[in-house]
Parts: sequence; C-alpha cells; structure tokens
Amino acid sequence: MDHEAVWTYGAAGKPAAGPPEDLLRMVRGAARTEPGGRVEALVAECVLCGTGADEFEVAKGECFCVGCCIPVGITDGDMCPAAYPWTLEPSDVPLPPASPGPGFEPSDLPCCPAGHAVFQVAVALAFAEDGAVRGISVGLRCPEDGALCLYVDNARVVPGATT
Repeated sequence: MDHEAVWTYGAAGKPAAGPPEDLLRMVRGAARTEPGGRVEALVAECVLCGTGADEFEVAKGECFCVGCCIPVGITDGDMCPAAYPWTLEPSDVPLPPASPGPGFEPSDLPCCPAGHAVFQVAVALAFAEDGAVRGISVGLRCPEDGALCLYVDNARVVPGATT
C-alpha cells in the first residue's frame, strides 16, 4: 500500500504566525499510549545549526533542516538522545517511503496542495510507564499556507541494535 499524504487546513489556511498549535494538537491526538504511559509533543527545531531553525525539507521518511541538512532522526531514534536506537513499524497506516540509495523518487518528496516543500514539523512520542519510547507520530505544517499532514501516524518504535 502506498503512503499518500492527506492534507487538511489549520489556522484557516493562513501562513504560520507563532507556534503551530494546530499541528501539535494533531500529533498529540494521533499518539496512543499504553496504560500508565504518557505523550510528549513538541515542534522540531534544529539545535545543530544554532539558529533554532524550524523549517524542514522531507524526504524518504526523514525531515532535514533547511539550514544545515541534518536529519531530525525520526527513523532511527537520533531525535531522542536518552532513548535507544530504533526502527519503525507501521501501526494502522503505512510509513512514508524510505527507499535506499542516493536518488529520490517524486513520492519521496511530499508537497502541500499548493506545491510548497518546506515544513514545520511536530513530533509526538508515546512513552511507556517505564520511560521507553513505544510510538511516534509526526506532523507537517506548511508555513506558507497552513496546510497540515499527519506524515507518520502512530508508528510503533522497535528497539534496534546498540553500537
């Protein structure tokens, strides 16, 4: 089954002005916890380029900072330093394409309905009672027109090999 983004409009289809609360609500609502667990949601900002950049290009199941091209770490757990390396398994919705190799397919590069390809990104992590990450939801919001998309819908986090 192909991953196809379904776009809706937050903030009445207007450009982003301040924190994208509509995006945070969307990812919080998609995350599901185990009994005793909790959900933490945040708007992604690049800490590596030092500017607090909050705009990302998206390709092959990952979000890359527009300023420095460093990935957020959705697919491998780098986004959550206290966690272990992970891989993702789809829950009810297939994961975005993550095809290997240097080339990009058109389906690897999502665009909002107006054709924009740079996004604000929000991430919701579902934690178990013991503090382990169990699931992740990722949402995209076009800062130009406010279009919203649930990019990763409650994917299950599976521990990977530690190095």
